[in-house]
Amino acid sequence: MVGWAILTANIAATLYMTGLIWFVQIVHYPLMATISPASFTAYSIAHQRLTTWVVGPAMLIEALTSALLIRWHPPGVHPTIAIAGFVLIIFIFCRTGFVQVPQHRRLATEYDRDICRELVISNWWRTIAWTMRSAIVLYLLVACAIFEG
Repeated sequence: MVGWAILTANIAATLYMTGLIWFVQIVHYPLMATISPASFTAYSIAHQRLTTWVVGPAMLIEALTSALLIRWHPPGVHPTIAIAGFVLIIFIFCRTGFVQVPQHRRLATEYDRDICRELVISNWWRTIAWTMRSAIVLYLLVACAIFEG
């Protein structure tokens, strides 16, 4: 029962973040290049502040439930799959903290077209990782359903 609750929260957070990262990758980040340099700094500061509210809770729920799934997983789920999912979380957090956040901080001080371009390119790694996580959580859901079924 506990494993199912953890898995359900993990699936919800992962699918939410996967949809969000694809939106950011295809729509949001590319549109940053259309903002005038004069208003870009104010935009960038507001972007960082508001984005935290949209991604922070989901990322924390996803990370916590991913770690918990290693120990408390539903029947039919092998811990190795849960570990692979958690390794992707570590990768995503590292990419966010060491690549995307510094890029956003630089953009909050001045407009730089090259950094905007780098942001779009470097974000593909997180987009791919979250897509892989979605495949993992959907696999876990199917594996659990088959095991229980």
